[in-house]
Amino acid sequence: MAEENLSVVLHAQGDLRLEHRPVPEPGPNDVLLQMHSVGICGSDVHYWQSGRCGDFVVKEPMVLGHEASGRVVEVGSAVKHLKVGDRVAIEPGVPREMDEFFKNGKYNLSPTIFFCATPPDDGNLCRYYKHSANFCYKLPDNVTFEEGALIEPLSVGIHACRRAGVTLGSTVLICGAGPIGLVCLLVAKTMGASQVIITDLFPERLKMAKELGADFEVTVTRGDKPLQLAKAVQDKLGAQPHITLECTGVESCIQTAIYATRPGGVVALVGVAPEMVTVPLVNAAQREVDIRGIFRYCNTWPMAIAMLASGKVNVKPLVTHRFPLEQAAQAFETTRQGIGIKVMLKCDKNDQNA
Repeated sequence: MAEENLSVVLHAQGDLRLEHRPVPEPGPNDVLLQMHSVGICGSDVHYWQSGRCGDFVVKEPMVLGHEASGRVVEVGSAVKHLKVGDRVAIEPGVPREMDEFFKNGKYNLSPTIFFCATPPDDGNLCRYYKHSANFCYKLPDNVTFEEGALIEPLSVGIHACRRAGVTLGSTVLICGAGPIGLVCLLVAKTMGASQVIITDLFPERLKMAKELGADFEVTVTRGDKPLQLAKAVQDKLGAQPHITLECTGVESCIQTAIYATRPGGVVALVGVAPEMVTVPLVNAAQREVDIRGIFRYCNTWPMAIAMLASGKVNVKPLVTHRFPLEQAAQAFETTRQGIGIKVMLKCDKNDQNA
């Protein structure tokens, strides 16, 4: 095994560096992974550009990356279900303690959870990375490394659709056709949504949404009023949707989501919004529209792997750009500019395939 461990490290706002770090030693319950594919998430870019994401602030150098897959190169002494050579997808959130959230199956809400690339925890955008073996999932032979990395955003879609109650016959509005909006579309369709309508500013993203199965698309222009957009959604769909998945975090889009959803329906807030937003809360209350928060995911990797292995969900079209790890700066800039959908970094210099 090579001694060098090239890593993408954020030192401070705007200060992104490639540097060599030691190859980590796995503990008894860990595996050491040779990383293969790591997707760049909007949160990675946010840390780079702003030095923070919500309440999480970068105070010391941090390795970025949490949408990841790799190959096992060493196993801890207590690990029984994985072996050297296994291809795995990584769930980046690992509970540090068996608290009430862990016991209730909602470990994503544990305030002490370890989460890749969330200060102060390092991520896995590097050559070699160690992780809890219990949160590494073996990939079937017909699921690629890139698909394995995309299980992380796909899991956001699964968790959002579960929380929102998407089921057979649901009509669904998705606000935003970025990577998260598109995986929500894929999952909603797989879970039985009869019609999905999606909105976005960019026609090329709506084109991708149509190719992935959206029934209707609404092009948003800056300055559109929330009530106006809600009416446009209703006109296209023929009725107000049962469920809205808000994937932008933009205040006006959250307002649109509430206005657009039918009485008795559900609005799930998936996108990361500012701490304070103004919303028509009384409108929602008087129409019994439930507003549900979404925070990451839990208990989703097995379902996601089954979706991919069965061919029920195809995430491959989401990857529009690929860069070797050495070109991380260019990859981050491509993501920042909103070019394409998902940018993937290839960490294994001897295997740059999907």
